[in-house]
Amino acid sequence: MIFVNVKILLFFILIGFSIYPVFAQSDEIPFLTVKTDDNHYDEGDTVVISGQLKTVIVDTPIILQLWKEGNLIDAAQFFPAQDGSYSHTIIAEKPLWRTEGEYLIRVSHGEGNIAETTIEFTPKQEFLETTDSFEVQIPNGGTFDVEFTIKGGGVVDMILEPDNYTLIVLIDTPDEGTISLKLPRNSIDAEKPNGQDETFIVLIDNIQYLYQETEKTPQTRLITINFEEGDSKIEIIGTTVVPEFGTLISLILVLGIIITTAITKIKFQMKI
Repeated sequence: MIFVNVKILLFFILIGFSIYPVFAQSDEIPFLTVKTDDNHYDEGDTVVISGQLKTVIVDTPIILQLWKEGNLIDAAQFFPAQDGSYSHTIIAEKPLWRTEGEYLIRVSHGEGNIAETTIEFTPKQEFLETTDSFEVQIPNGGTFDVEFTIKGGGVVDMILEPDNYTLIVLIDTPDEGTISLKLPRNSIDAEKPNGQDETFIVLIDNIQYLYQETEKTPQTRLITINFEEGDSKIEIIGTTVVPEFGTLISLILVLGIIITTAITKIKFQMKI
């Protein structure tokens, strides 16, 4: 009798283990779900919001709301598909999207049926336009100034390479933008054999780009160059650059010696 009771006991224990996992894994399907195609969006991105309804309530739209720190930013309503699926897109742009941080997306269908999710948003940085003048060093002595206006970054350095007829402009670009440079003709220029203006060759990180020339005077040429975020080196290649200052000093020195010698001879002849 005792042996039979043990077998019955084992039987019920085995039944218990086999039934338990079934109950543990049976999760109830939510009435309404919501998700986005990404967790983080930058200004200008498209936010795709989608989800699924367990049961579609006839003639009842889905209400979508976008919240930021308790303030309603945007709202929309639309009907789901017959199978209960839905999708909606929002452009993350101003004036509705302004501040960086977490945004709450809330959808509802009928009374009390609500689903929520959150996303992160980063607006584009606003860069002020900077106008200044940079003193460029001539390798063998002397300097010349280049006036510039830049938006979307900053000028780090300007380097003249006389042997290559090139002005190198090093820039820091946390965003896309433009730089306008007023190039003094007596320091760097591009000319055809007949003396007419030639087009500069402009390279950005070793890739040739077009530029706009918006102003020409007998003294300067104003060129505007567009750059992308992360660009760091602009090369402006012409056909002539400022004469090497060392050579100029030598000529002045020789000329001074000749003049001094001539004056000495004149004074000597006058005494005689």
